[in-house]
Amino acid sequence: MTLKKGFMAGVLSTALCASAVFGGAAATGSAQATEKSYLVVFKNENTLPSDYQELIEKAGGKVSDKLEKVGAVEVSSANPDFLTAIKKSSSVQDAGVQKKLYPESPAVEAAFTPEADASADLYNSLQWDIKQVTNNGESWTLPGGTGKSVDGNDIVVGVIDTGIDYTHPDLKENYAYGKSFVPGYPDAMDQNSHGTHVAGSIAAKGRTMGVGPDLKVAAYRVFGPTGGAETAHIAEALMTAADDNVDVVNMSLGGYDWFQNPDYATKDTVADVRLFNRAIQYAIKKGVTVVGSAGNNALDISSPGKLSGDDNGATHRSPSSQSMIRVSAGGQLKNLAFYSNYGVGKIDVIAPGGDLGPNYDPATGAGRDNTYLCLSTVPGGYGYKAGTSMAAPKAAALAGVIIAQHGKDKLSPSQVKHIVQSSSEDLFKNGYDGEAGHGLINAVNALK
Repeated sequence: MTLKKGFMAGVLSTALCASAVFGGAAATGSAQATEKSYLVVFKNENTLPSDYQELIEKAGGKVSDKLEKVGAVEVSSANPDFLTAIKKSSSVQDAGVQKKLYPESPAVEAAFTPEADASADLYNSLQWDIKQVTNNGESWTLPGGTGKSVDGNDIVVGVIDTGIDYTHPDLKENYAYGKSFVPGYPDAMDQNSHGTHVAGSIAAKGRTMGVGPDLKVAAYRVFGPTGGAETAHIAEALMTAADDNVDVVNMSLGGYDWFQNPDYATKDTVADVRLFNRAIQYAIKKGVTVVGSAGNNALDISSPGKLSGDDNGATHRSPSSQSMIRVSAGGQLKNLAFYSNYGVGKIDVIAPGGDLGPNYDPATGAGRDNTYLCLSTVPGGYGYKAGTSMAAPKAAALAGVIIAQHGKDKLSPSQVKHIVQSSSEDLFKNGYDGEAGHGLINAVNALK
């Protein structure tokens, strides 16, 4: 079995990634068996052509959503020749079958039911990861260190994910608002647990603590109780967060774009990648620091050719941009977690994402120790998870407290990224490396 075929059939079929990440929208009934969802990206990056609707209809499609600010539309069509027809237009840059992305499934999970106890008791006894980033809470004594801005403005981290349990006692005081981009689910309430765990790592303030316990979190829900989200909906959520003037966005989600997927021509895959890049650049130009997870497949994502294995073509981690902060996952012992992706030029920093301890054998499952996982909030309680999904929000929270120390809208995303990188603790090889990037994030160093 080639790596790519095994990758598609194995790794990406686990947990929430149970659907093919590279596929288009699924048909929901026999009457719509041939209808597919497409992305059409026009040459103008800032607006849509005046005749875009007419162009789409002439090619046999119907506009289902428009992303005018990045010059793209989502289209449904039952015309098998839709792509050929729409690409004849001189105003179209790329068009292709729309793919779905998924929350980055935790590498490991474990249930946790605590006894009733005093405030912050779970932080004190179990949250090694938050202590690692904050130097046992020392960063909270520094200006801006809790996420409370020096200028009095709320510093908001947008969580593009499964929603947030905004009734959770550790989160409700720091919950700013929520918006849902999931058809049929208007509420931003988390029905999965992924987004609530991420939010707790950022801004919990109760029995558990986040890296920035006075930061605000906003839910941009793109995933329902199960399944994935179309690229257009995630891009729309990201752009909406930018328009809402959030300071940081965390995207613990992703997939892989395989440019030799036998189901689609390479030219039909590019539209998805281009839309993501435009949305990320839109957010960064509006002052948003964008943070993303590296993935949980223990793969070197630096070489698109190698990532495709024995199959032809190039495979890229998605979403991807050199302007965002990409985070790998470390363990309690400041090691690279056994599941974390890595790669020179692809990883900016490492943050605690948890693992199963030094005696764990991934091949046999022996030696597991759940206390090396990351404890955080989940709907109605608390739970253990490990993954680059758990690492990224700590870097997002660090970006938030850096902004809080300087004041809202005072630093550019590139300045924030520079501080995150230059203040990190060097691990592994001297200087930059593909496993830890510039090093392990450290809030005290960043704020000093």
